[in-house]
Amino acid sequence: MMNPLEMLKNMGNIKEELQKAQEKLSEITATGSSGGNMVIMTLNGKFDMIDLKLDPICVDNRDVPMLQDLIRAAHHDALAKVQEAIRAELGPLVSGLNLPGGLQ
Repeated sequence: MMNPLEMLKNMGNIKEELQKAQEKLSEITATGSSGGNMVIMTLNGKFDMIDLKLDPICVDNRDVPMLQDLIRAAHHDALAKVQEAIRAELGPLVSGLNLPGGLQ
């Protein structure tokens, strides 16, 4: 059985590590693209979109569904890349935790 004082000490360390991880998440970025770079999206480690660039050629009001598909594809690409960046940067901290986006 674990000593309650040791358990409290470990909780403090875990809290500190999680706080550091949160800070690192805002620093991690990854960029995804689709349509031969017609849509370029950048996400941070918290999965917030921090940039979106659209090539004017893909902005055609007669084909909005194509633009929607390109944006979804760029988001999917950026999401996969940011998840990989998080695993690379915070691997030991995120292993075993059930984090959004399938990070484990």
